[in-house]
Amino acid sequence: MRHRHAVAAALALFAWFCIPGSASAQKPGGVLKVSHFDSPASMSPLEEATIAALRPVMGVFNNLVMYKQDVAQASMNSIVPDLATGWSWSEDGTELTFPLRKGVKWHDGKPFTAADVKCTWDLLQGKANEKLRLNPRKSWYRNLDEVTANGDYEVTFRLKRPQPALLALLASGWSPVYPCHIAPAQMRQHPVGTGPFKFVEFKPNESIKLVKNPDYWKPGRPYLDGIEYTIIKEMSTRNLAFVAGKFDLTSPYGVTIPTLKEITDQAPWAQCEVTATNVNRTLIVNRDKPPFDNLDLRRALALSLDRKAFIDIITQGQGDIGATMLPPPEGIWGMPPEVLRTLPGYDPNVEKNRKEARAILEKLGYGPNKRLSVTLSTRNIPPYRDPAAVLIGQLRDIYVDAELDPVDTSTWYPKLLKKDFTIGLNVTETGVDDPDQQFYENYVCGSDRNYTGYCNPEVDKLVDRQSAEPDPGKRRDIVWQIERMLAEDVARPVIFYPRGATCRKPELKGLTIMVNSIYNGWRYEDAWLDR
Repeated sequence: MRHRHAVAAALALFAWFCIPGSASAQKPGGVLKVSHFDSPASMSPLEEATIAALRPVMGVFNNLVMYKQDVAQASMNSIVPDLATGWSWSEDGTELTFPLRKGVKWHDGKPFTAADVKCTWDLLQGKANEKLRLNPRKSWYRNLDEVTANGDYEVTFRLKRPQPALLALLASGWSPVYPCHIAPAQMRQHPVGTGPFKFVEFKPNESIKLVKNPDYWKPGRPYLDGIEYTIIKEMSTRNLAFVAGKFDLTSPYGVTIPTLKEITDQAPWAQCEVTATNVNRTLIVNRDKPPFDNLDLRRALALSLDRKAFIDIITQGQGDIGATMLPPPEGIWGMPPEVLRTLPGYDPNVEKNRKEARAILEKLGYGPNKRLSVTLSTRNIPPYRDPAAVLIGQLRDIYVDAELDPVDTSTWYPKLLKKDFTIGLNVTETGVDDPDQQFYENYVCGSDRNYTGYCNPEVDKLVDRQSAEPDPGKRRDIVWQIERMLAEDVARPVIFYPRGATCRKPELKGLTIMVNSIYNGWRYEDAWLDR
């Protein structure tokens, strides 16, 4: 039992490196040019909450374990070793031990050791002398008691109770290992990792550049000489630049369905694929601000939603209706449509729902002649701003007049953390398609990213229960029970899951677009240019 996962991990890594003929076709060299949709606040993924920060630097770092980069649906079955050479669980499921790879060096030449792993998770748990400015994923490790270094090349994660899905969290792109000898403040400006690419420079609102790490510990990787991200916030400008041949890859998932035909018409050579993103749009309501401290009023807002209309308007029908977990087939834990329709607020009869919502508003003293005015905040980029405009239109049907408050990316997440909003439209940053990440990060009492201030102790108990459950079928049953309670409590109404397109030049090879998380597929160590 203790060594089963270690053996499986070793075999998976062997298969990864030893597929017959797999390396014969790759061509080394070339700089990958990518358009990038936004300018992040910093280059430190442990302190950021947007893919604008993670995607450019995932290739700078390594994890202990990672999701296999050529598998589109990330799952427990696609996890392989990275800085660890394998893993093993104790008999009681409360200790997870990783033997570590020897001979790995940080980009500044310092050796990687177990102390770096311990330092990273001490930092995430708030135990280190140094502090993170923001700590979006602290909630991921609330069940972690401590990380201990067993010499220089082995670490053990000691848990308060069993948590089989801890591996899923550690495999995420959001779980890089940081160097112990570099302060968090320096990592924000010039990150140092062990990964296939070295950080060169970040010019806010202009570009991010990486260069090949010639001393990377994986033989023959990476193939690329470097990666250049050009920051272009306007989607139409990004698309025109791609059509003109200036980029090898569009901002991934960033081509909307309405603009996809324009690209394929103007650039018939483009290879485009439409995929699920697992980045849902949600209605967030600050339940501490009157009159939205009234549950009935929050329920009325949720009843106003015409989810299909969002999908039809924003993505021309290419989207999905779901609850907190991504719906199947891409999602592993989501509810099928017939179960989803039984949740409060998911009745497809929109007019019936809105009639009920108007009755609630009228009971609270509002109506055609006394409308409720409110500010609706959202991040000032199209994936947020466009559905926010649709939401404003739908709220008008229940006597609510909302004024849009567009917020710059650099201040959006700090604004949410301070709960400096009344209502808003947000994107849930689903780092992993796993209930532990989703529930602990966004819904349990007191989590930093529980932006609405939702708190239900009964839900928290169920979240702990599903986390400790080793049987996937039994765990799914508990997850669906939680989903129903979140809908009944109007915790954070999920509006819809958009689908997005990614286009590339035919010369770009070796890159798999993941379908159940936008955060885990950007190592780029296997990507190459056939030119």
